[in-house]
Amino acid sequence: MLSLYKLEIFASVVQHGSFSAAASQLHMTQPAVSQHIHDLEKHVGTKLFTRGRRGVSLTEAGTTLHTYTQRILRLVAEAEAAVTNVENLVSGQLMVGSTPGVSVYLLPDWLQGFRKRYPNLGVSLSTNVTTEIVNDVLSHKLDLGFVEGELEDIHTEGLGHLVLAPIDMYLVVSKSHSWHGAKHIDIRELDGQPFVTRQQGSRTRIWIDHILRKHNVKPSIVAEFDNPEAIKQSVMSNLGVTILPEYAVRREVEAGLLYGLSIDDVPLERNLKLIWDTSLPYTPVARAFLQQLCTGYPSLESVLQG
Repeated sequence: MLSLYKLEIFASVVQHGSFSAAASQLHMTQPAVSQHIHDLEKHVGTKLFTRGRRGVSLTEAGTTLHTYTQRILRLVAEAEAAVTNVENLVSGQLMVGSTPGVSVYLLPDWLQGFRKRYPNLGVSLSTNVTTEIVNDVLSHKLDLGFVEGELEDIHTEGLGHLVLAPIDMYLVVSKSHSWHGAKHIDIRELDGQPFVTRQQGSRTRIWIDHILRKHNVKPSIVAEFDNPEAIKQSVMSNLGVTILPEYAVRREVEAGLLYGLSIDDVPLERNLKLIWDTSLPYTPVARAFLQQLCTGYPSLESVLQG
């Protein structure tokens, strides 16, 4: 009988396109992965992969086995989800990834409520840019991802996504800035303005740069950071102005430390999105976490019922 464990290794090799990449993902040595695939090929009496300089590709028999393997692994996951009572688990782990703003300002409250209800379950949080969160979800390093970045130009085959809520973005200035108290400005006033922003390559930076280029505006980039807290501190120190989500500056605005305003005729809005791998059902722990979030984000009901 085919070994489920070996089929999981086989599926990982197919997904990553090489024994070495699969070994890294599975925390195994490459020789160990090779041996498992050799054993599997010996068991079925045929070659499953064609080896090449750039990795491996499936043979005809390998393609057939992979189709069945996907169905088998999905059935196993569905069986586990169908019979698992999360309330009675003595242990369990949720692997979540999110972009920096979500990680700092939204997830702590979500996780606190989840841990209060399920004290025996653990949560591992990974913070990264949108493209890396997508990659980690599709390679099964993460159960779920929460991102604000746009997905249109990212390879998302097999990726499910759901908009949870719109995110209002503000132009943010210090309490002593000349724009403090204004309700809005013309975007051309940003031309040459000292500007603090996210690092190049982040989806937030790409989004901001697109808006500025569209209006032929070139602020003076004085600092780039990979987290919103550093950006806020820089703005409060009068290093420059920035654009940040409303939720990230809410406390500082209420305390009078920062001030948020809009830009004339420029919609500053993005979307908070849940992302997941559609090839497998949610794990029982992931499903419990999403059910916990339904009160704040009713749109989740649609994917939980699907």
